[in-house]
Amino acid sequence: MQGIDREQKTLHTSQGEFSYRELVLCNGANQIKLNIDGDATDDVIRVNSLQDYAGFYRQLQNKKHIVIMGAGLIGCEFANDLSNAGYQVSLVDLAPQPLGRLLPQQAAADLQDALSAQGIHWYLDNSVSSIDHNEHGYRIELCDNTRLQADLVLSAVGLRADTRLAEAAGLACQRGILVNEYMQTSDAHIYALGDCAEVNGQLLPYVMPIMIGARALAKTLHGERTAVNYPAMPVMVKTPACPVVVCPPPAQQEGEWFEEIIEGGVKSLFKHGDRLLGFALTGSATAEKQQLTRALG
Repeated sequence: MQGIDREQKTLHTSQGEFSYRELVLCNGANQIKLNIDGDATDDVIRVNSLQDYAGFYRQLQNKKHIVIMGAGLIGCEFANDLSNAGYQVSLVDLAPQPLGRLLPQQAAADLQDALSAQGIHWYLDNSVSSIDHNEHGYRIELCDNTRLQADLVLSAVGLRADTRLAEAAGLACQRGILVNEYMQTSDAHIYALGDCAEVNGQLLPYVMPIMIGARALAKTLHGERTAVNYPAMPVMVKTPACPVVVCPPPAQQEGEWFEEIIEGGVKSLFKHGDRLLGFALTGSATAEKQQLTRALG
């Protein structure tokens, strides 16, 4: 993609120019690249496509120790899978706990304990300051001066919506391309869908909201103007060592977490008064997912 001429309703590409009546932007998101010192920063692996994953899988052969930057959803899932496959894994994150943006304290501790039992090492409240080559692979220095030795370094610090094309075309953007409930941008003939779209102030880079948005947008483009209507959408974290389901409360929502340690897991409820506005479940507590989803108010 080279540019959008909104006045002429023309899309400029390396394959030529294409006119449009309605245009849908599905530019996705890019891996965030941290500013890290050292002569090996270009070797850091980022997985954001099947091609990226294939390259990562090839590099894993005959390796032992993998350092993962980022203990969020993707970092913890990778750590669990790699540990199960026999690799030594170290997780580094600025937050004081795993899934710092999703889980309350006790639920996060339950996940951390389960992954620790698999041999995963944690370097929390910390970050990578430099990555350099040495005769054994990579020497990694953390901000607290801890030094790690690794065969590979994987970045899982998150995604940033790709808004470059939209911004160049003069469309309204903040964290993503701003769209309304009809997935419509600030241009009435241009829509955005997926990881690049900021829907009524929310970035929703998960499969279910993207599918729901796509179905609503398909109807709109077919002549039946349809607003996207998101139901409660619990996120299932794929960490078999400690199953996790979380339905975060709305952003900026007043309320507090109430956590209960039960046999085999942790049940965490986010409430404002008597209203249940979100939940986080680990281990055996995940059996209550459907019941709690119906109770959300």
